[in-house]
Amino acid sequence: MSVMTVQLAGRLARRGDVALGDRCAVDRTFQVVGNRTAMLLLREAFYGATRFEQLVKRVGVTEAVASQRLKELVAAGVLAKQPYREPGQRTRFEYVLTPAGHELVPVLLGLLQWGVRHLPDPTGQVAVTHDGCGAEVRAALRCADGHDVEEDEVVIRGDVAR
Repeated sequence: MSVMTVQLAGRLARRGDVALGDRCAVDRTFQVVGNRTAMLLLREAFYGATRFEQLVKRVGVTEAVASQRLKELVAAGVLAKQPYREPGQRTRFEYVLTPAGHELVPVLLGLLQWGVRHLPDPTGQVAVTHDGCGAEVRAALRCADGHDVEEDEVVIRGDVAR
């Protein structure tokens, strides 16, 4: 038995069992950030790490793997390379989030929120709070007019012109 949680409209509702491939924004997004290393590099960028050595150590991957993933994230416009130079040293590059990269904050927060709830760490949990008032910060479904939206109220329309 198949249960739809969101509503499909337009060509998505009529597609049957045809694979969407690159026509799907989720697929295209996963091509950029859909592996563990890419997401962990982004996590560290959100946590303030910018330098290659720092990113490699914090994520716990080889330099070759980190270099490849960082190249992909830069090519996708999620991170940007900025030169810096320590006195007496050669010019190096640090990796900073672009505006497109910052737009992934709710995605990372949603993954964190899900992990805390469904895969608890027995040594203790993290808390995500609003610096201004101390309340918990949560990823949520909300329309552009500010209404909280339930999952079954979401309509994904596949034939919207730009």
